[in-house]
Amino acid sequence: MNEIKLFESKQVRTLWDSLEEKWYFVVSDVISILTDTPDAADYIKKMRKRDGILSDAWSQIVIPKQFETAGGKQSLNCAEAKGLLRIIQSIPSAKAEPFKQWLAQVWYE
Repeated sequence: MNEIKLFESKQVRTLWDSLEEKWYFVVSDVISILTDTPDAADYIKKMRKRDGILSDAWSQIVIPKQFETAGGKQSLNCAEAKGLLRIIQSIPSAKAEPFKQWLAQVWYE
């Protein structure tokens, strides 16, 4: 089940995986919110170069999931809450702490 959740009026695409009973969050949406970057893919590339440990674990943290978009079904890189927290550790942002609190609330609901 795809859903749009709002963090400070900015959209975060989410997916509830009923088999795993977990929420997944689109990584590029989170990066865009925390960094105000217009190019989340470029930021992710640079972040992975900076943080070798994160880069080595990327394939275990980030999982492609299918989303319905305006252009049809697309595979988007997602992370569940634990993986997302690890990614957030590599982002110097004043929004990180409020986002973590928001993430905990979404996970709880």
